Amino acid sequence: MTVSLTDYFDAYARDYAYYKSGSWCYEDGCLYRGLIALHEATGERHWFEHLTRLVNGQVDAAGSIAGYTITEYNIDNVLPGRALVYLAQKTGETRYRTAVDHLVRQFQTHPRIGAGPHWHKLRYPHQVWLDGLYMALPFKLEYAGLSGQADLAHQALSEMLTALDLTFDAASGLYRHGYDEERLQAWADPVTGLSPAHWARSIGWLAMAMVDMVETLPAGAGRDDLAGRLAALLSVLAKLRTVDGRWLQVIDQPELAGNYAESSATAMFAYAFLKAARLGIRDAAGRIGAEAVISLTRHALAPDANGRTVLQQICCVAGLGGFDGHYRDGTPGYYLSETLRDDDIKGVAPLMMAHAESEIARRAANQRDDAVA
Repeated sequence: MTVSLTDYFDAYARDYAYYKSGSWCYEDGCLYRGLIALHEATGERHWFEHLTRLVNGQVDAAGSIAGYTITEYNIDNVLPGRALVYLAQKTGETRYRTAVDHLVRQFQTHPRIGAGPHWHKLRYPHQVWLDGLYMALPFKLEYAGLSGQADLAHQALSEMLTALDLTFDAASGLYRHGYDEERLQAWADPVTGLSPAHWARSIGWLAMAMVDMVETLPAGAGRDDLAGRLAALLSVLAKLRTVDGRWLQVIDQPELAGNYAESSATAMFAYAFLKAARLGIRDAAGRIGAEAVISLTRHALAPDANGRTVLQQICCVAGLGGFDGHYRDGTPGYYLSETLRDDDIKGVAPLMMAHAESEIARRAANQRDDAVA
């Protein structure tokens, strides 16, 4: 369908209800990332106004964060902190700096696996999940810039490179969703500790983490290492697209019965390709990201029963291990069993981010054309 993405995003943010009734959570943090990307790309004030309105509903004037407890040791809860860093830099308001300083204290005692990276959550001990790398590590880098703590930036890079080593599957060139250092989980391979399948969105979280970190890291061997690994991943992803330019839920099994083009992963990869191209990452084809955005607009944006435009084919949630009375075994069949949810923020926010990168690319192209003319 033909729809203005700007109008769709504006209406989505205007009507957004906090994902967990106002408690601090990564889902709201995803929206904040989308709004920041749109504000940075366009300079339009209304994206910033949506952001401050929503964050101020969770962070009071004294800097207290609604529903946040350090000792839950939930790595997901760190992601919205990137909005606090952004607002602290843009406004100078003490509430944001107070809140982000409190949030970063979680890292001081958050458990780690022996190799260094943090546990995904206290209730998922000895485990590293790809989504957790996106939740924590770009935030560490951005906070390091805000606070001048260079050691925190070095730590973030080291943890990312270690996690990449632990989760890499050489046979496919992809990364596995989870790693269990103790090999205690039924989903964990007894030799490698890895989960058994390649879930597209987990790799999407990873790709976004990698490209955001490459953008923030200073020039040097560490940045070059991460950029090279990102280039290699994008090269593999380019070969796994569907005919219409999207990516499958179980990304590397196109013949799997019931497999489908999943919108959140597609939006994440679109963002990664577009941003990597802007940053000059080797062999990063911005065209692939642009085509993915177009494909989502054509094939996954549609009116719901009430006539409102929604983004379809979004996997609501997927994980590993016990949850809500059942065991998530990480097999391809498991990933296909999870519920789809229209307009879930985990799909809409990455599409915001990809659209923002498209706008940056479009404006750059117009400037080049004007210079030639």
